[in-house]
Parts: sequence; C-alpha cells; structure tokens
Amino acid sequence: MSDPAAINTTLNSPQRQYPLERTRNFGICAHIDAGKTTTTERILFYTGLIHKIGDVDDGNTVTDWMEQEKERGITITSAAVTSFWTQKKDTGLFKNFEGIAHRINIIDTPGHVDFTAEVERSMRVLDGAVAVFCGVAGVQPQSETVWRQATKYKVPRIAFVNKMDRTGANFDNALSDMRKKLGAYAFPIFLNIGAEDKFAGVIDVVNQKAIIWGEGDLTNEGLKYEVTDIPAAHQERAAAALAELIDAVSNKDDAIAELILEEKPISVPVLKAAIRRLTCKIELIPVLCGTAFKKKGVQVLIDAVIDYLPSPLDIPPAQGMVPGTEDTLEVPPNDNSKFCSLAFKLWTDPYAGKLVFFRVYSGQLKKGDSIYNPRTRKRERVSRLMVIQGSERKDVDSVYSGDIAALVGLRNITTGDTLCNEDFDIALEPPTFPEPVISMAIEPKTKADQDKMSQGLQRLAEEDPTFRCFTNEETGQLIIAGMGELHLEIIRDRLKREFSVEADAGAPQIAYRETITKPAEGEGKFIRQSGGRGQYGHAIIDVEPNEKGKGVEIVNKVVGGTIPKEYIPAVMNGIAEAIKSGVYAGFQVIDIKVSVKDGSFHEVDSNELAFKMAGIFALKDAFAQAGPILLEPIMKVEATTPDEYQGDILGDINRRRGMIQGVDGKNGQTVLTAQVPLAEMFGYATAIRSLSKGRASYSMEPLHFEQVPNSVLTTVMDAAKKRPAARS
Repeated sequence: MSDPAAINTTLNSPQRQYPLERTRNFGICAHIDAGKTTTTERILFYTGLIHKIGDVDDGNTVTDWMEQEKERGITITSAAVTSFWTQKKDTGLFKNFEGIAHRINIIDTPGHVDFTAEVERSMRVLDGAVAVFCGVAGVQPQSETVWRQATKYKVPRIAFVNKMDRTGANFDNALSDMRKKLGAYAFPIFLNIGAEDKFAGVIDVVNQKAIIWGEGDLTNEGLKYEVTDIPAAHQERAAAALAELIDAVSNKDDAIAELILEEKPISVPVLKAAIRRLTCKIELIPVLCGTAFKKKGVQVLIDAVIDYLPSPLDIPPAQGMVPGTEDTLEVPPNDNSKFCSLAFKLWTDPYAGKLVFFRVYSGQLKKGDSIYNPRTRKRERVSRLMVIQGSERKDVDSVYSGDIAALVGLRNITTGDTLCNEDFDIALEPPTFPEPVISMAIEPKTKADQDKMSQGLQRLAEEDPTFRCFTNEETGQLIIAGMGELHLEIIRDRLKREFSVEADAGAPQIAYRETITKPAEGEGKFIRQSGGRGQYGHAIIDVEPNEKGKGVEIVNKVVGGTIPKEYIPAVMNGIAEAIKSGVYAGFQVIDIKVSVKDGSFHEVDSNELAFKMAGIFALKDAFAQAGPILLEPIMKVEATTPDEYQGDILGDINRRRGMIQGVDGKNGQTVLTAQVPLAEMFGYATAIRSLSKGRASYSMEPLHFEQVPNSVLTTVMDAAKKRPAARS
C-alpha cells in the first residue's frame, strides 16, 4: 500500500503534475433516481470545476449533456469528467492530505437497466466506486445490479446514503438493507444528526466530531459548515458506532487486532489506514450519509474518496494475455513502463468526430506518438488527445499512467480493444456485455434516407455494444435490437437528431430462445446429382440439454475417419449456423451440447458446402426428437406505490402473468417485487401511471429465461411465423 502523502518520483515522470498517489479514478453508480447525477454535480461545484450548480430537473448538469438526458431527466451515457480537490486545513478531518491537491477522474453512470452497458464498461476501467443509495428506499433492484457489476470487476467501493432530508429517510434501515440484500460488510464512518426536515449534520465516527451545516446561501466555497464537539444527545450513539467500527476492522486487519489484544490505544491515523487497507481489498464498505440536493455531506464524501478509495498504485496491476498464447503479462502502473491502455467507450462528437475513451494502465502517450492495436495488428498515429469535462473537451499534449482521456480520429477501433506499444504485444481483458432482449423492424420514412439511416445505425452500433442492427434475410427488413423499449426509443431519437433521419418502427418483438429437454440422435444427408460432379455430405450427431446458463457446446467425437478431418469444421459450422438462426421457431438456441459422432463421405462428390448442409439437417432432425421448447425472458419488476393503489397494481401484475415474490410496506408506500414475462411488460409505464394517478413508479431488469406456457405458445409460434423479422 502506498504512502498517500508521498510523491514517488521513481514512478512518475517529472512532467507529470499529479502523481499516481494523488490520482483517483472512481464512478458514481446507483439505482434510478437515487441521486447520482446530482451528487456528481455537487462534487464538481465543490472541486471548483463549475461555479454554478446545475440541476437534473432544469436540464443543465455537466454530465447529463445530451439533449435526451436533459429532456427526460435521466442519465443515458456514462460521462467522464476530470477535476481536482484540495483538502482544507480547517476541517479537522483527514489530516493525511491537508492542503495537497488531487486529480479526480469521475464517471457518472446511468441507473436505468436499458443502459447497463455504460455501467459495465465504466466498472472495467475504474479503480473505485461511490455507490449511492436513497435514504428512503434503501437498496433497490438496480442497486443490486450495479453492486454485482462492481464485484465482477473487483472494484473497491464506499457507500453514500443520499436524500437524508426526504420524508421517510432512515439511515439505519438503508445500512441494514446493504448488509441483508447485498451481503456487504458495511459500517458507518459518518452518522446522521437528525433526518427528514431535521437533518442538520453528520457525526464523523473516526474523529468523534460533529459537522453542522449552516442555512446560508452558497458561497464560492460551498455551503458553510462548522466542525464541533458531538451534541450530548448523540454522544452515546457515536461512541457505540466507533466501538463497532473498530471491532469490524479488527476482525479483518491483523494490525488493529494486535493493538486490541495488547490493550493499546488506536489512534485516528492508524484506524484510518486500516479502513483504507480493507476498503482497497474490498473487505470493508465505509458508509457515509448526506443530501446532495441540499449540498450537505458532499465535501466529506470527496474527502472519503481521497482517504479510502485506492489510487492506481493501491490495487493489483492489470493483467493481459499475449495474443495467440495462454501466457499472461502484468501491466505495472508506471509512467516509465511501456504504454498500455484499454479503449472502453466510443462516442461520435458533432465537432471533434469519433472519440475513443481510454484508460491508461502503464506508460505515457504524447501527441505524435504511434499506438498499436493487437486485434487488428496495425499502428496508428495519435494526432489529438483530450480530457473531458462533460460536454467540453480540453486538448492536452500527453497523458500518463492512471489517466482517463480520449483520442480523436482513430480508425477500426471497437470497445474493449487494447492500445499499446508495438513491442508490448498484449490484450487486456475487455468488458463483457449482455445480449439484447428486444427487437423491432425499422425503416426510413423516405427512400432517400435509406443510406443515411444505415450509416447512422452502424455508427450507433459501434458506440453501444448492447445495440445490434441487421437485415432479416427472409423479409429484407432492417432489424434493431437492444435492452428495452427505452433503449430503442433513444436510438430512434438519436437517428433523428444526429443523422436527420425520421424512422418508422414496427411493434417491439421479444428475443425468445429455443432449447431441448432430452437427448436425441439426428442424421443429416445432403446429396445432389445434376450431371457431372455432384455433392455429398452425411453427418450423424447426438444432442443433449446443457446445464442452465452454460451455453452451447459443439464437440467432435468422430473416430475412424468416417468424416475426413478437413470436413469436420464444415459440419460444426453448419450446426453453429442453425443454432444461431433457430430450429424450432426461428429463435436462437441456448444451453445445448452437440456431439458430431459419425457420417460418411464420397471420394469425388464430398465438399465443405455439402457437409455444412449435412450439419444443418442433422441438427434439425435431432432437435425434432429432443423435446424442443421455447423460452421467454423473465424480468424482475419492482413497483413502488402509495398503499391505496396496492390492490390495483397487484391485480395488473397478475393479469400480466406475473408471479409476486414479495410485498413490503415502508413509510406509507408498498413495494411489490415480482417476476413478469417481458412480453407482458410493453406499455407498463403508461399503465402504472394511470392506475396510480401518476404516483407509482417501477423498475425492471432481466432475470432469466423460462419455458413459454402452453396457453400462450400457439400465439407466439403463429406470430413468429407471420413476423420472421422478430427473430434474433
């Protein structure tokens, strides 16, 4: 673990203004409407990047700069912002860094599940995260999703319980939620003084001090506050919280445990160093509280980011594979090492052109340098480098290890590409993304816009890994596919605004899946004789259900040369093609194991095409005997409603084939948790508003696939035959 106050000149170039020890790359992530963007906006104000605070409702925040974000009051795309923070000497807090400036790279991520790709790719390149929770609602469905994403990429995090000024806010309930629903080893380092309209300040548990905010107007330095002794009414609670925190830390940190056993005092710097160690190892979640909208608690949150979230030196070095081998290489966070970075986001800027957002893991990059892409095996010259301030771009001459920046003008780049020195051939692990769950046919209103629409959709697909566009071969229709209705609605809106293309769309279609329920054997023969040389391919296969979620496996079990080695790949390619396009109803096949075991060939007439067709026919034959079933995507739905509308909304969910999983009451609100087929959720936003007179809200996320019940199977199959464009 690095000494946070030191400047390690051996690791950092002399041109570098902010060393790695004083660099923080972190994201703000949460459920919809927990206050991510508002928190980010307040951080940018207090760090001096902006001098007037924007508001989500007014559509003038730094990170929600797209027109669609301003109009809808939601975050759609992750926004990277670079700012700087100097801890003040008059706070009596966090003495390690008093008066020392830090560079903080912040990424504000979306909360809506339709834009989960933005969270996924951001988590891949972050060193830490601030998980924001609503003080009223606690842990919500998308809170769990982003928490899992952070865990997947081993991202250390701190928690901020926001909206403590709201009616029904309860810090202890939110903390309990984190422990129960997320399994988090979470302990408060700040406690609330009052709640709802009586929320006046916070107790610094580590320093045993109180911070009380004034009621005055904002000044250039932010809302004024005072550091005082803890009020008598809160002293017992504060002492108990400190004892609990020390006990929690000692359970996982040997240095603190040893001090307790020796009955020695634990000083503030020693305790904070231990909290930092455990946070960086993802063994402890420090919890803070405040109200970002009322500007209370944000300064101490930034201090906590500096004190407890890791610098690039505090986490294990990135690792990558040597292309074409199983060998791994470490990428040390060192300015003097060879350059290595990961392209995690593509974006088309109306003024600058194609931007490639990238995270530098080692080395440094200057304008005029050449970078190498191991995927394409090509080099490109760097003509322009930028750091991003929301919608503004600032040109820079060089970037260093630990920086997040953007390149302009690179060609043939995709999300997840490694960009490095040519003599450092390495491929870093790219982020992974979920498959689309919904699709629809789309066409321009005028034939003249056909080419423009194709170019626009191609550009949008390059930017968004969860968006697909393709032409249905049977109908010639252009199909777009994504994560939900809102996702595709935003795509159409961007087509209109950014590419001046008005498009008509068909009804949304579900991405059903096919699978089998029992083993079977299948035989496929492709024989054509039309004078001269004919075609002959013959394959016999076994199919069996695979474990749920394990995907598709195609293996070769041919012995004795019954199918020549050169034709086996063709059989497997035919099987793979049939699996992708569907056998039973034209939808992709999942969770199946296929073994190619036998066949025959003709000395003259056999060729790759014939064996590919034999593979397709064999799978169709086996599938028909293997108990094929159709699966539909099931969504986890959480609806929050005033108690008086509970019955109406419950009945509506039941009518949508929903299965109620839980009904919880909280502060005059009922929270309904249910599993509902995606097919039944179209138009639900309008329905729930109508049923509750606009007072209920809901969220949903993909959960799993389940068999389509017989009562609706015929309808689905008939619709699939009539609308082949719906297949995916």
